Amino acid sequence: MSSKPHENPQPKGSQADLETATVNQITPRDAKRAAYGALVGNVLEWYDYFLFNTAAALVFNVQYFVSENAATASMAAFATLAVGFLVRPLGGLFFGWLGDKVGRKAVLMITVVGIGAATGIIGVLPNYASIGIWAPIFLVVLRLFQGVFIGGEWSGAMTLAVENAPLKMRARMAALPQLGSPIATILSSGGFFLLALYLSTDNFDSWGWRIPFLAAIPLLLVALWLRAKLSESPVFTELKESGEQEKAPLSAVFKTSWRQLLIGIGAALLGTAGFYIVTTFVMNYGTRVLGIDRDMILMATLIGAVFQLASVLHAGRLASRFGASRVIIWAGIATAVAAFPCFLLIQTTSIPLVTIGVVIGVSLLTYSFAAAGPILTGLFPASVRLSGVSVTYNGTQVIAGLTPLIATALVTASGDAWWPAAVMLILFALISVLGAVLAPKRSQQYEGYTH
Repeated sequence: MSSKPHENPQPKGSQADLETATVNQITPRDAKRAAYGALVGNVLEWYDYFLFNTAAALVFNVQYFVSENAATASMAAFATLAVGFLVRPLGGLFFGWLGDKVGRKAVLMITVVGIGAATGIIGVLPNYASIGIWAPIFLVVLRLFQGVFIGGEWSGAMTLAVENAPLKMRARMAALPQLGSPIATILSSGGFFLLALYLSTDNFDSWGWRIPFLAAIPLLLVALWLRAKLSESPVFTELKESGEQEKAPLSAVFKTSWRQLLIGIGAALLGTAGFYIVTTFVMNYGTRVLGIDRDMILMATLIGAVFQLASVLHAGRLASRFGASRVIIWAGIATAVAAFPCFLLIQTTSIPLVTIGVVIGVSLLTYSFAAAGPILTGLFPASVRLSGVSVTYNGTQVIAGLTPLIATALVTASGDAWWPAAVMLILFALISVLGAVLAPKRSQQYEGYTH
């Protein structure tokens, strides 16, 4: 969507021009190095969260939440999933402020350690049969820690990638960290799939599910090693040296950019909350209600992740050519049209058709997810960017965290009918379309750049 005259004041002084001059001096090689450095941490973030999502759908409801009613146990597990999302804004507030005051790199080093450590500890956490009520309590506490640190990871990584790329490469470099989601899905779902395939149900439920969580520790070490080599954002460095830093970035965001916050939440909603309908909710619904084998539903998710890789890269190229807002608009329309057909395919319980339904749903909304980075970072000036992106993205994640719980409750209340989940997906898609339509009018304006 073509840029239009900016309806809000530009950053104080010549901040937009300063950013343009700074990033356009960056070489493509340096831009790619920063993007891949952001990617590795995002892989760990999404790996840890997808592990928890998958375990919440398949394991935690029997290992940590004991109930004679399967739906009640599943809702308790999803409530624990939601808790982590609810505290993400707190982490986003703190790490957003830290990134705008101290630096982007500091945020990325701290968050990756917190995420990896919390996930590894879950891998050795005793279950309900061993320590009773303390098991779900400790699980919730670890989930809270995860949520706080993850609150700063995505926004920090995306900001660093964007601020290390020339304007002409910004959309493509912003898409690269988004590869962390499908890569992590392949690692986490692939790990669970192989374990579920080769282990008995009893062995998988008792100890097999812990192996992928423990694997987060070596992944953490690799991420730390790679991120230690990253340089600070040149845009942040220039702001600091020129005295253009905002004294109170969080306050400035809420006072002057509240419209951008709402628009950003809307634009990013499909790629976040919609994703958890097609993956986490479908995994639980497919096994609990439709009776699909656990390893088969994991395989469908795994195949969907492979198609996600192509969708992310294609979305980055489209965003560079036509603008990220147009990518989200068309992805939202396509997802809304495909929502009911996808769920009808899943409802057949035929493994090939279920897989096709999951692949179509995940692939379409991934275009929206991949294009969210340039939209969110473009809504805020560099002096408050990390604070603004953190608040916006984590606002969508609060909704995303509640989505499987709400979808399960609505489906259960309707006699296990699938249509409430499909309606939720359509609603998210249309909200994202609206957000993407409004975003260019409220974004920072850079000469020759299309939002």
